[in-house]
Amino acid sequence: MLSSILSRSLSAIGAFALLTSLAVPAIGAGPVSVTVNGQTANLSPAPTERAGRVFVPLRGVFEQLGATVVYDNGTINATGRGHTVSLKIGSQQAIVDGQQQTVDVAPFIIGASTYVPLRFVSQALGASVNYDGTNDIVAINTSGGGGGSAMPPPNEVITPAPRDGDRGAITLAAERPALGGTAPSRRPLIEAQFAGGDVDPNTIRISIDGAEVTNDATRSPRGFTYVPNAPLQPGVHRVRVLGTDRNGQPFVRGWAFTSGTSTATVGVVGDVRPRNDATVGNQFVVSGRTLPGAHVTVQVGVSNSPATVGGLVGALLGGGGTNSASYGLTADGDGNFTTQVSIDAAGGSQLVLAIDAVDPRTGATAPPIRERLSVR
Repeated sequence: MLSSILSRSLSAIGAFALLTSLAVPAIGAGPVSVTVNGQTANLSPAPTERAGRVFVPLRGVFEQLGATVVYDNGTINATGRGHTVSLKIGSQQAIVDGQQQTVDVAPFIIGASTYVPLRFVSQALGASVNYDGTNDIVAINTSGGGGGSAMPPPNEVITPAPRDGDRGAITLAAERPALGGTAPSRRPLIEAQFAGGDVDPNTIRISIDGAEVTNDATRSPRGFTYVPNAPLQPGVHRVRVLGTDRNGQPFVRGWAFTSGTSTATVGVVGDVRPRNDATVGNQFVVSGRTLPGAHVTVQVGVSNSPATVGGLVGALLGGGGTNSASYGLTADGDGNFTTQVSIDAAGGSQLVLAIDAVDPRTGATAPPIRERLSVR
């Protein structure tokens, strides 16, 4: 089936292998196996990890899918089951049956092996892909049906189910965008609250699709908030959060959401009171103006960071109990919002005031407000 075409292609590039990315936590993840129509795919070389993702060889899978593959000057062309798929090394743009699509992981080469996304290519060739999180099995079925657990959205990175005892007591709540949800905006507000205990904000590490964004996020014992510095690619994105609680117990959590194609913005958050570098008491009023009906998050806490507010995007709100607080508001019909803030901080303490606004209809965000205040 592949002999005449592959023999010419493989002679030019060596032992040609196709592999995929299956994103799994770097902590506590078990090996992932692949089956095609119920038969275990004989994968060689063995799976490997890069940037927190496990890559699995697909040469045997493509053969069992009845696809022919030609590699030509950086372009991978797969044909089978009445479909054609074309991908390029280092590019997230693909052509499926003549239509341009976007893959979440660009193909790349290590040595003589080429790596491509399993889910994207399998589904483009008309196969279904199911994930059994209990047994860490990715099941490909060429009949388009098949059993197993419900299929994640197209292009979603597949994550093994949590195992008891290896992810810690801290859990996530009130995720935004919601777990498995869709935000039409390409720059959505990404936030979550911590449940199950207080978190040491100095230990929090946050990544989006394997890229660390910790320093650009606002972190506190109760949660975190992050606005992407640049628009996300449309498609599925995975958030990963790790750290330790106040007792030093580690945790690893995360969720996936889908971003859309909208480039709409909320505008700006203006007329903010108090002003940057203002002196306040332990109780003060925060107010401002933004898009009417916008969801506004106001956070305040004792600063654990020596950075000045000039150009500050991220912030670290330390402490616990009443020396950090978060408030969720909705701007009125004129875009105005206001809330009373109470914080237990000694005189002379430095505070960070963080304000984020998001359009609940599109997920679009305003540029984040970060101010540094002093307690009188």
